[in-house]
Amino acid sequence: MSALNLTRAQLAVGAAALTLIGALGGYGLAHLRQTAPAASAGPEAGRKVLYWYDPMVPGQRFDKPGNSPFMDMQLVPRYADEAPGTAGVRIDPAQLQSLGVRYATVRRTAFAEDLTAPGLLEFNGRDVAIVQARAAGFVQRVYGRAPGDVVTAGAPIADLLVPSWGGAQAEYLAIRRSGDATLEAAARQRMRLLGMPDPLIDSVARSGRPHAVVTVTTPVAGAIQTLDVRAGMTVSMGQTLAQVSGLNTVWMTAAVPEAQAGLVRPGASARVELAAFPGEAFSGRVSAVLPSAQTESRTLQARVELPNRGGRLRPGMYGTVHLDGPTRPVLVVPAEAVIRTGRRAIVMLALDGGRFQPVEVKIGREDGGLTEILGGLQEGQRIVASGQFLIDSEASLAGLQARPLAPAITPQSATAAPTLLESRGRVEALKGDQVTLSHEPVPAIGWPAMTMTFKLDPPGLAAGVRVGDQVAFGFEQRSDGPVVRRIAPAGARR
Repeated sequence: MSALNLTRAQLAVGAAALTLIGALGGYGLAHLRQTAPAASAGPEAGRKVLYWYDPMVPGQRFDKPGNSPFMDMQLVPRYADEAPGTAGVRIDPAQLQSLGVRYATVRRTAFAEDLTAPGLLEFNGRDVAIVQARAAGFVQRVYGRAPGDVVTAGAPIADLLVPSWGGAQAEYLAIRRSGDATLEAAARQRMRLLGMPDPLIDSVARSGRPHAVVTVTTPVAGAIQTLDVRAGMTVSMGQTLAQVSGLNTVWMTAAVPEAQAGLVRPGASARVELAAFPGEAFSGRVSAVLPSAQTESRTLQARVELPNRGGRLRPGMYGTVHLDGPTRPVLVVPAEAVIRTGRRAIVMLALDGGRFQPVEVKIGREDGGLTEILGGLQEGQRIVASGQFLIDSEASLAGLQARPLAPAITPQSATAAPTLLESRGRVEALKGDQVTLSHEPVPAIGWPAMTMTFKLDPPGLAAGVRVGDQVAFGFEQRSDGPVVRRIAPAGARR
């Protein structure tokens, strides 16, 4: 019996312990349900809440706390002193160090409008000689030439028998023996009209014998392009026997993209690199830019004339043409600092206090690891050159909008009065010559509703305005950001 009583006592104690644990657990869960939402959703004392948002969907805003409709979590408050338009997104210095963030400065430097284009070596089309038969005759001998052979000036091509020249030369010799200088001059002129060169006429006069066989030679040095003469064939007067292209100079024909055709000017210096001679550059000048574009490739052809010392440059070789354009000072940033989204380009601007602001920029050309900045930044500003993608992700999670690019100033708009863009909003902060406004969308420039900081011009423009007021305001887009030129309480006009 004692053992049975002991067992019953142990079971009773265990049941009591389980009951106590369950009661304590229920009290803890109930207390947690009562306190946890209040702790997570309640705003900090003394800080003004602008709106509530879900960190996973930062673009959606709510006017009161509660559960997120997107995730199983509480909405988070956005305070006025950390508004995106006020001072950008803040990153902890320890995180910046771990990310390996590097900075760069927007600077002005000389930027050459260089152009690189592929090219093909060709014969100089202006240095071509045509070898023709001066009279009808027969080919007695050819000198073993073939197309592609490189010959010197005066190299023999073929021997021609010209019967008509033999009779004229015999007549000339008979008149010359008569001693009549007038008739001799007339006979000599007749032989010239028949096509005989002066050296052949002088040779007939010295030897006293007719020379009906004449050797046809090349007038220039170069490469034989065509050779249409064979032993035993009959030729007519003016028939082309050979074509010789000179090799003293050659053409590099460059295919210049149509969009860059404005950078090419006749007479501009050029530098040519060939795969056949690595590490060596050949200097020349643009001799012509052809007037028509290639419809298939949308390119223009620019001819660069190159001296061909030693005949090293052979037509048919491929190469690269570098054209040096005019140099002008421009704003540049490291090419790696630019974030390209497809529709626009973003640069992360480094502000004071470890804060960062994404800024939309207009970019130009690239050269030597630098990108030309046409708008959106000013000289001397500090930007993020490395690690900007992670900072941009933080800015996106915080709902931070990139500062839009100011409209380009045209010659007409530069002289006209600036246009005021109108909107309405709530004053969130006033500090010196700046005002922070939560404003409505501005359709004229594609702005959504957001909170951002504007400059005041003049600085005392908002003298009668208080934080929390609903105001109507007009602002201008300037190169250094938006500037408020008129502000007044909603429903009033100033």
